[in-house]
Amino acid sequence: MNMTGNPANTVLVLGATGGIGGEAAHRLHRAGWRVRALYRQAPAAGEIRDGITWLRGDTMNGEDVLRAARGCGVIVHAVNPPGYRRWEELVLPMIDNSIRAAIAEGATIMLPGTVYNYGPDAFPLLDEDAPQHPLTRKGAIRVELERRLRAATERGARAIVVRAGDFFGPRAGNNWFSQGVIKPGRAVKVINRPGKAGIGHQWCYLPDIADTMVVLLARRDALSPFSTFHMAGHWDDDGMQMAQAIRRVVVRHGGQPVLRAFPWWLTSLLAPLAPTLRELREMRYLWRQPVRLDNRRLMAMLGSEPHTPLEQAVETTLMGLGCLTAR
Repeated sequence: MNMTGNPANTVLVLGATGGIGGEAAHRLHRAGWRVRALYRQAPAAGEIRDGITWLRGDTMNGEDVLRAARGCGVIVHAVNPPGYRRWEELVLPMIDNSIRAAIAEGATIMLPGTVYNYGPDAFPLLDEDAPQHPLTRKGAIRVELERRLRAATERGARAIVVRAGDFFGPRAGNNWFSQGVIKPGRAVKVINRPGKAGIGHQWCYLPDIADTMVVLLARRDALSPFSTFHMAGHWDDDGMQMAQAIRRVVVRHGGQPVLRAFPWWLTSLLAPLAPTLRELREMRYLWRQPVRLDNRRLMAMLGSEPHTPLEQAVETTLMGLGCLTAR
């Protein structure tokens, strides 16, 4: 297929079948970008669906990424191993492939970031320059990932990292909301609370993150080669607001869900048989104390942060995950 196009408005999205990648792809298309997505099961000649050109390829294959990125000014690197598994094997090789393509094209890599980079010495309020001393394997990998991105900016690439709290949104993906709080594809009967009452926790709605990425990419020429931003998202100041919002939405749709504490004991018992539970357990420290991102740098750049009201975001999320019937 013809891979030419204006690099200024052509973007390759890696991970477009996932939560944040899917939102980014669709919102970039709505903003006027020519959007390509790399997918192992895409038609060989490419297929355009909802304005997105789907190209066959694997993010673990550097030649596939290079070919898909030809003529692109931006690469959205939103791909993660499913279920938080096999990070040691997959995460760094995938970012290396994106970096190689970005250097070849002189492109900007947009990375949705997390709080995994940080350890308790930086808590409870994190700005972009807080020390990164993670306690976990996934945290150490995220630190190394960003280190490689920064190094790539000395070789012709550019990078923007947008860090946010726990993701939730209407598209499936790796996140606590759909893997620990409720069960997708069925009516909500139980709402799990991973944290204790009284301990604040930060959430971020995926469409809001995608909108923030779109606005920052429009201003990328005004940013430094390696730029980081934090989003405020939804701050649950007592650890109960998200669960209560889910309950109110489900009750409006005729349900009567029960709130309960997340069964952490079960993650220890079943970890040998359920790798996803083992990986979720590793991040338990983020639920034992308040961790909040400071978005002042983002506000200084944009003037405001895209923000959907909590109950509206929760209702759209539950509907998208197949947990509600239309009213």
